[in-house]
Amino acid sequence: MATRIMGSLRLVEHRRWQDIVVMILGAAILVSPMFGDTTSNTMMVVTIALAGAAILILGGVEQLFLRRWEEFLAFLCGAWVMLAPFVLEYGGPLRMWHVGLGAAVVILAVLELWQDNDRNLAS
Repeated sequence: MATRIMGSLRLVEHRRWQDIVVMILGAAILVSPMFGDTTSNTMMVVTIALAGAAILILGGVEQLFLRRWEEFLAFLCGAWVMLAPFVLEYGGPLRMWHVGLGAAVVILAVLELWQDNDRNLAS
Protein backbone atom coordinates (compact mmCIF):
# COMPACT_ATOMS: atom_id res chain seq x y z
CA MET A 1 0.00 0.00 0.00
CA ALA A 2 2.77 2.46 0.91
CA THR A 3 4.55 1.72 -2.35
CA ARG A 4 1.34 2.29 -4.25
CA ILE A 5 0.75 5.63 -2.52
CA MET A 6 4.36 6.69 -2.97
CA GLY A 7 4.25 5.52 -6.59
CA SER A 8 1.21 7.64 -7.27
CA LEU A 9 3.06 10.66 -5.86
CA ARG A 10 6.07 9.78 -8.02
CA LEU A 11 8.40 9.69 -5.02
CA VAL A 12 9.89 6.29 -5.78
CA GLU A 13 12.03 7.56 -8.67
CA HIS A 14 14.73 10.18 -8.67
CA ARG A 15 13.31 13.21 -10.49
CA ARG A 16 15.00 16.17 -12.09
CA TRP A 17 12.95 18.68 -10.05
CA GLN A 18 14.66 17.45 -6.90
CA ASP A 19 18.08 18.42 -8.23
CA ILE A 20 16.75 21.80 -9.34
CA VAL A 21 15.32 22.43 -5.85
CA VAL A 22 18.69 21.43 -4.31
CA MET A 23 20.40 23.96 -6.59
CA ILE A 24 17.94 26.68 -5.57
CA LEU A 25 18.48 25.86 -1.89
CA GLY A 26 22.26 25.96 -2.42
CA ALA A 27 21.99 29.39 -4.05
CA ALA A 28 19.79 30.63 -1.18
CA ILE A 29 22.31 29.35 1.36
CA LEU A 30 25.18 30.91 -0.58
CA VAL A 31 23.68 34.41 -0.55
CA SER A 32 21.98 34.23 2.87
CA PRO A 33 24.86 35.83 4.84
CA MET A 34 24.30 39.04 2.86
CA PHE A 35 20.94 39.47 4.61
CA GLY A 36 22.17 39.45 8.18
CA ASP A 37 24.61 41.16 10.50
CA THR A 38 27.70 39.13 9.64
CA THR A 39 30.44 41.69 10.19
CA SER A 40 31.62 40.03 13.38
CA ASN A 41 31.52 36.42 12.21
CA THR A 42 33.80 35.90 9.23
CA MET A 43 34.05 32.15 9.89
CA MET A 44 30.28 31.80 9.50
CA VAL A 45 30.25 33.71 6.22
CA VAL A 46 33.06 31.61 4.76
CA THR A 47 31.75 28.20 5.86
CA ILE A 48 28.14 28.91 4.88
CA ALA A 49 29.23 30.31 1.51
CA LEU A 50 31.36 27.23 0.86
CA ALA A 51 28.56 24.88 1.91
CA GLY A 52 26.02 26.74 -0.24
CA ALA A 53 28.36 26.69 -3.25
CA ALA A 54 29.00 22.98 -2.73
CA ILE A 55 25.26 22.22 -2.54
CA LEU A 56 24.64 24.29 -5.66
CA ILE A 57 27.41 22.50 -7.58
CA LEU A 58 26.34 19.06 -6.34
CA GLY A 59 22.79 19.69 -7.54
CA GLY A 60 24.15 20.68 -10.94
CA VAL A 61 26.40 17.64 -11.16
CA GLU A 62 23.45 15.41 -10.29
CA GLN A 63 21.71 16.80 -13.38
CA LEU A 64 24.51 15.27 -15.45
CA PHE A 65 25.59 12.19 -13.52
CA LEU A 66 23.44 10.44 -10.95
CA ARG A 67 25.76 9.14 -8.23
CA ARG A 68 25.25 8.26 -4.58
CA TRP A 69 28.28 10.21 -3.37
CA GLU A 70 26.73 13.46 -4.63
CA GLU A 71 23.63 12.90 -2.53
CA PHE A 72 25.70 11.87 0.47
CA LEU A 73 27.84 15.03 0.21
CA ALA A 74 24.69 17.16 -0.18
CA PHE A 75 23.39 15.49 2.99
CA LEU A 76 26.60 16.37 4.87
CA CYS A 77 26.58 19.97 3.61
CA GLY A 78 22.92 20.38 4.56
CA ALA A 79 23.60 18.94 8.01
CA TRP A 80 26.49 21.40 8.46
CA VAL A 81 24.30 24.36 7.44
CA MET A 82 21.71 23.17 9.95
CA LEU A 83 24.26 22.80 12.78
CA ALA A 84 26.44 25.83 11.97
CA PRO A 85 24.35 28.33 14.01
CA PHE A 86 24.92 26.24 17.13
CA VAL A 87 28.58 25.38 16.47
CA LEU A 88 29.58 28.91 15.41
CA GLU A 89 27.24 30.51 17.95
CA TYR A 90 25.21 32.97 15.94
CA GLY A 91 21.53 33.72 16.16
CA GLY A 92 18.86 35.95 14.81
CA PRO A 93 17.09 35.45 11.52
CA LEU A 94 20.11 33.74 9.97
CA ARG A 95 19.91 30.96 12.53
CA MET A 96 16.32 30.21 11.55
CA TRP A 97 17.10 30.45 7.84
CA HIS A 98 20.12 28.17 8.06
CA VAL A 99 18.34 25.55 10.15
CA GLY A 100 15.39 25.57 7.74
CA LEU A 101 17.41 25.59 4.53
CA GLY A 102 19.81 22.95 5.85
CA ALA A 103 16.90 20.75 6.91
CA ALA A 104 15.36 21.04 3.44
CA VAL A 105 18.65 19.95 1.82
CA VAL A 106 18.96 17.04 4.27
CA ILE A 107 15.39 15.90 3.60
CA LEU A 108 15.86 16.02 -0.17
CA ALA A 109 19.19 14.18 0.06
CA VAL A 110 17.64 11.45 2.21
CA LEU A 111 14.73 11.18 -0.23
CA GLU A 112 17.11 10.84 -3.17
CA LEU A 113 19.24 8.27 -1.36
CA TRP A 114 16.10 6.29 -0.53
CA GLN A 115 14.89 6.47 -4.13
CA ASP A 116 18.19 5.15 -5.41
CA ASN A 117 18.71 2.49 -2.73
CA ASP A 118 18.19 -0.38 -5.19
CA ARG A 119 20.43 1.04 -7.91
CA ASN A 120 24.15 0.50 -8.20
CA LEU A 121 25.26 4.14 -8.23
CA ALA A 122 28.42 3.91 -6.19
CA SER A 123 30.75 4.70 -9.05
